[in-house]
Amino acid sequence: MIRVMRLKTRLRLALALVGLTVGGALHAQGAPAAGPWAASFAAFDAADQARPPPAGGVVFVGSSSIRLWEGLEEAFQGPPVVLRRGFGGSTLADCVAHLKRLVIAYRPRQVVVYAGENDLAQGRRPEEVAERFRALVEGLRADLPEVRIAYISIKPSPARVHLLPEVKEANRQLKALAASYRDVEFIDVFHDMLDEQGLPRATLFAGDALHLNASGYALWRQRLAGYVR
Repeated sequence: MIRVMRLKTRLRLALALVGLTVGGALHAQGAPAAGPWAASFAAFDAADQARPPPAGGVVFVGSSSIRLWEGLEEAFQGPPVVLRRGFGGSTLADCVAHLKRLVIAYRPRQVVVYAGENDLAQGRRPEEVAERFRALVEGLRADLPEVRIAYISIKPSPARVHLLPEVKEANRQLKALAASYRDVEFIDVFHDMLDEQGLPRATLFAGDALHLNASGYALWRQRLAGYVR
C-alpha cells in the first residue's frame, strides 16, 4: 500500500513536469478522443469490440512509426498477442495523457514504446523528453507494477538531421533513465541507422525522409527480436 502511494505521488510530480495534472490526465484517458486522433481511437475501439484482446499480451504504443508498421502483429514469434496502438504525430506527453486507454486497459505483460522524436521536433529539450518518459514509466507501474517496458531509441530521421545533437543527448538520458528501473530496457536502433559518416541512412526511410520504409522496419524487427517476449 505504501509503495503504491509513493508511486502515485511520483506520478503526480512527473505529470506536473510534462504539463499535465493527474485529474486532467485521467479525464483524457477515459474520455472519447477528440482532435487529430479521433479516427485512430475510434478504430482501436472498434477492433477491441470486434475481437476483444486477452490480457497478458504485448502493446506497442507511440507515434506514426508504430502506427505505420504494417505486419507488426505477426512480426514476432513469441508473444501470443501484439497490439499496435500508434497514433500519428503524438508525443510522449500524449502517450502519458492517454495511458489508461492505450495501454493499461489491456493489462499487458510488456509495453514497447516509440515516442519522443516529435517532442524534440516541437522544441522540447532532451531533459524534458526524459522526464516525460519517466512519467510514462511511473504511470504504467502505478497500475501494472510487474509490467515490462522497452523503449525504442529515437531514430535519426534525414528530414530532421538538424536535430541529431538533441537526439543523441535525449537517447543518452533515456538510456540512463531506463537503467535506473527494474525491467525497463532501452533498445538502441539509432546507431544501426547511421552511415559511415554518422548521418542517417536514407535507404531506410520512405520518400518523406521521416517515416521508415520496408528496409527500415526490417532493421527494427531484427533489433527488437530479442526484447519482445
